[in-house]
Amino acid sequence: MMAKISTIGWRSRLAMASFVIAIAGFLLVTHIRATMAEEPLDIGKFDLTFDESFDHLDVSAWGEKKSRWIAHTPWNGDFGDARFTDPQDGFPFTTKDGVLQIEARKGPDGVWRSGLLSSVNPRGEGFSQQFGYFEARMKLPPGKGVWPAFWLIGLDRSKFTSEIDVLEYYGRAPYEFSSGFHIWRQAQGGQNSTGGYWTKVPEGSLSSDYHTYGVEILPKTTTIYFDRKPVWSFETPREFWMPFYPLVNLALGAGWPTDETPNPSFLYVDYVHVYKRKVDVLQDIETR
Repeated sequence: MMAKISTIGWRSRLAMASFVIAIAGFLLVTHIRATMAEEPLDIGKFDLTFDESFDHLDVSAWGEKKSRWIAHTPWNGDFGDARFTDPQDGFPFTTKDGVLQIEARKGPDGVWRSGLLSSVNPRGEGFSQQFGYFEARMKLPPGKGVWPAFWLIGLDRSKFTSEIDVLEYYGRAPYEFSSGFHIWRQAQGGQNSTGGYWTKVPEGSLSSDYHTYGVEILPKTTTIYFDRKPVWSFETPREFWMPFYPLVNLALGAGWPTDETPNPSFLYVDYVHVYKRKVDVLQDIETR
């Protein structure tokens, strides 16, 4: 697994050591938040470049027939306590009234299975975009042990792997969610970089209604948004100057027990959209 990508084991360890990340990034986060604009995102200043509204789902296991989504990470790295499953009739993906349902289910064999979608296949084919605003509208599953995520991976992994976790949610803590970034260089002999931030919410609100989770990557600044309001910004690493592609999944565990996880559990995804700022707006931002 380490030879393919180092994020998989670390993503589970990250959940167990999340307080370390929160403390490590505290001074940086508080400084940036103090100077960050508090205005909501104006989507009218963007052009839509990727529209997945889930009126139907075009998915295959590994990109057969050039499907829009594949059902695994392109590097074939599962994580957590549920196996990501090839699409079957009615499981783990279903769509109804423009909403995708990802189901996690524990089978008679005692094995949890669930679903993941990636817009890029192992050959690097599919949708990716350099800079822009990536957003998903979702209703999260309740219950201990659930670990849904909306995240991005940089397309070129030949020298390092760039990851942005727009949302990671741990059902044991229904009053917050985590966002973070990682630059994985260790497999190539370098040092990893990481940072993170916790957004507090009314307890249970993320599983009782839909919310939007987004990130805008600009050459100078990357900003995480919740319901299109900025919650955290950081200086864009040079490693983010490449196309990124979106992934969405319902994982389980993250180092936490799943003995109380509701069986089945469901993640509902209304859409995954990607935008680019209109040219005149982007030029204005870059000259500030």
